[in-house]
Amino acid sequence: MKIPSSLPFLLLFPLLANAYTWQFTNQPRQCQTVSVAVEGSGQPPYSILLIPTGPTPLPNNTEVRTIQNINFTGSSTTLSFKLTYPENSSFVAVLSDSSGFGSGGASASVTVLPSSDSSCYNASQPAQVAWDFSIDPSNGLTQCESVRLWWEPPFVNGTVNFYGTIPGGTSFVIPQGSLSSNNNTGTGFNWTVDITGGTNVLLIGSDDRGIGSGGSAAFIISYATNSSCLSSSSPSSTAGNPAGGSYPTSTNQPSTDNGNHTSSSNTGAIVGGVVGAIVLLLSAALFAFYFLRRRPYSAISKERPVNVLQDDEDGNGEDHDLPQYYAPEPYLVPDPTIRGTSDAASTQERPLSMTTADFMRPPTPMTAASTTTRKSAAPPQLRPVNIIQHDDAGPSDDPSGHSEAETIELPPAYTNIRQAQRSPLASSTPAATEDDS
Repeated sequence: MKIPSSLPFLLLFPLLANAYTWQFTNQPRQCQTVSVAVEGSGQPPYSILLIPTGPTPLPNNTEVRTIQNINFTGSSTTLSFKLTYPENSSFVAVLSDSSGFGSGGASASVTVLPSSDSSCYNASQPAQVAWDFSIDPSNGLTQCESVRLWWEPPFVNGTVNFYGTIPGGTSFVIPQGSLSSNNNTGTGFNWTVDITGGTNVLLIGSDDRGIGSGGSAAFIISYATNSSCLSSSSPSSTAGNPAGGSYPTSTNQPSTDNGNHTSSSNTGAIVGGVVGAIVLLLSAALFAFYFLRRRPYSAISKERPVNVLQDDEDGNGEDHDLPQYYAPEPYLVPDPTIRGTSDAASTQERPLSMTTADFMRPPTPMTAASTTTRKSAAPPQLRPVNIIQHDDAGPSDDPSGHSEAETIELPPAYTNIRQAQRSPLASSTPAATEDDS
């Protein structure tokens, strides 16, 4: 027999028909009205369970929160109620229909936003639960290990049941085994914890007075090597967005909200902005690294040798001649032919500028005349003397005749001075004395 190709879809149809979702239609605020809306094909009547989580924000650790199970009216798919939890506290909401506990899933931990109204609770009066439960061993819950849930019979009313819920995941009824009693742990039963290690879970105690009458306790499942109890149907967190829609998970929200619109999460935008900033910073760092690594080589390649004597700063090959009055001129050495003190006086009449021919003449030895009259005096020893006179008469006249005369002083060049060769002393006859006459 040929199986219709649409049969798998038809088999899933009952599951799709029973599927439904729900969400908060406004932000939960202290002592303000909160609204919930259900969408889909659930089975009314619906109910919502509010389970306080985390520490109390009130002074002296006063706990005023209690577990609240609020029923929808008839087959209504909307519900409005006053939230009696203080600001900065948190809770988890679990929605159920007639098909079973937690069929609509559990929300993640919701933070209560502030408001100016605090009349819905008494900060000096702690809340009370009808009874409470315990576990044995008392060190917590461990993956695939057995734990005993127990209570004191005198404090319960009717049948005891336990529920579990994973914030942002599935909710379930804890299967109750055979009851047993002893003097140390009262009345209770054993439960094998079929939850993966590391999962957050809330245990809720109930009796005939309603779900949550025995209070709640939060646990983190401990890891263990034994995983034989785990299966695909084991309670776990739900992938994707948790039940309840979008709602605040912190109190960093403006308090001017009128409570008439649904809060939206900007997680995607925040993550995108952070990623974009990181990419931008990495790009800037890589560019800076590349530039710094490349810069020394490019700078070296662009350097040109510097000629300290004739530096072409502009690189255009133009001449950089000195002005007319700053151009160096050769210093010409005059002819040192001064003889005696009488000839020295005649240097005042000599011109201060010499020719190149005079500069090239070899020095002439100078002999000084003796004026002594003593017969016993030895003839004076003559030595060659070179007299060099620096030309400081100033610059030549400007040919144009328009510029003011300017004096430029240049140091002697000493480029053509050679050591003078000593010539033999000229013989001289001493002057005749009066006795010889």
